[in-house]
Amino acid sequence: MWAATRHKKILAILKQQKQISTDELAEEFVVSRETIRRDLLLLESEGSVNRIHGGVMLAKSINEEPFLQRKNSNQKEKRSIAKVAANLVQPNQSIFLDAGTTNNFFAEELKKLPELLIITNSIDIATSLYGARSKSKIILVGGQLISDVPGTYGELTLSEIGRFQVDIAFLSPVSICPEQGAAYFELHEAELARAMAQNAKKVVILADHSKVGEVSRVQCRSCTEIDLLITGIAVDGKKIADLKAAGLQTISLAK
Repeated sequence: MWAATRHKKILAILKQQKQISTDELAEEFVVSRETIRRDLLLLESEGSVNRIHGGVMLAKSINEEPFLQRKNSNQKEKRSIAKVAANLVQPNQSIFLDAGTTNNFFAEELKKLPELLIITNSIDIATSLYGARSKSKIILVGGQLISDVPGTYGELTLSEIGRFQVDIAFLSPVSICPEQGAAYFELHEAELARAMAQNAKKVVILADHSKVGEVSRVQCRSCTEIDLLITGIAVDGKKIADLKAAGLQTISLAK
């Protein structure tokens, strides 16, 4: 089979399903994994696909939705998730919060809890907690303002995060699926979340049902490295079963 024909068939497969592994493609076309790897590199250079850990997904025709639009979606569910997450936090504990949209709602619940050490890169979360006269100690890590997300990123941010060892990292990625685990659309967001996870005793993912079973561009944490996922009751049961089969054993459904 000519390479050009194989490329068309790969894209046709991806239009029918969200992603496929490199091994499955090699088996489908009876070629080596190296041949498929070259195919995917070319398709990615053309902007047709995004390679992910162990496979490939069809490239999005547009960039990730603007932060404000994502923040305003599924608000009721995100508030329910935030309430469940708040029950995990005890007085005098230290926590990381990234600048994911669900964490903005989680911060509203944290205003009710005293005597915490809250470390975040989110400008919105830091100012919201400070404005509410929170009794917790709030640390906004320094860094660059890179995208429409109101948060700090870059080498300085990662360096400051590395100075802390906290009890729980609460992360709000854009997707979570069995093959990839938790993922972000932008590299700098994934790097920050990964740094927070590496410096926490426990990693909790906050993700509404629309993010479960989805894939994105940059992996942050595999399913086996996640201690708890909190999502909404609207999530498909099969997706939950698939995540557990992939190693994410503890999942809480917010009503």
